[in-house]
Amino acid sequence: MQIHETIAGLRAARGYAGRLALVPTMGNLHEGHIALMTQARSHADQVMATIFVNRLQFRPGEDFETYPRTFEADCEKLAGAGVDHLFAPTEAEMYPQPQTYQIEPPPEQAGILDGEFRPGHFRGVATVVMKLFQIAQPDAALFGKKDYQQLMVIRNMAREFNLPIEIIGGETVRAADGLALSSRNGYLSATERAQATNLYRVLTKVAEAVRDGSRDWASLEQGAVRELQASGWIPDYVALRKKVDLQLPSAHDSGLVVLAAARLGSTRLIDNLEV
Repeated sequence: MQIHETIAGLRAARGYAGRLALVPTMGNLHEGHIALMTQARSHADQVMATIFVNRLQFRPGEDFETYPRTFEADCEKLAGAGVDHLFAPTEAEMYPQPQTYQIEPPPEQAGILDGEFRPGHFRGVATVVMKLFQIAQPDAALFGKKDYQQLMVIRNMAREFNLPIEIIGGETVRAADGLALSSRNGYLSATERAQATNLYRVLTKVAEAVRDGSRDWASLEQGAVRELQASGWIPDYVALRKKVDLQLPSAHDSGLVVLAAARLGSTRLIDNLEV
């Protein structure tokens, strides 16, 4: 695996012929990331991962400074997964001057759900992803469905800017007890880790109710919030939305997804299930 710390070095390596799949990450890799690397191989001749903790998508008081940085272990995992190239720039390399030009997703997409509780987050995500796309010039890019809203924003950005990049979603990878794998799971204490499965259990209960014919979205959401609160969570939201655009569904809509974000102790986790 070749490791590139500069844009010039990466672009020189990108000069080879063949289809390239890009998998952007912030590092602290787990099996969900590695599954994306494996999936990427089926879409391209070469796979390129990135590791960059992007300051622009963190709000003041969030965990930018303490976000786990495990570069050596990440490199071992990527090499073991057969990744061909790793782009691991410094902040000065990615942002040599203040990033005054930024991508502003529309508020109906970026100001709802996670965007309501993390204002500016998706602006930071879209901006760094656009920069990575311009730097690497991939033919395909893969993002996990666990970050469902992020995937929607990036897909729409690529479509509206006519980017010649296929955006591919990877299925959420879960632990044996159902907890979605996340870099932030490492923040959980042993007791919290045992309680964390309640998030998946509650989402599963809502999804099953919808499949069984329930269409009282508000009642399902409110019941899920109460159930999480009763087990020690502080929910930001539980929401049933249309998969295509994450807008509110009508009683006759199908193709839904139930999404949730909640805090357990000091750790904020997100998850979703397609219905």
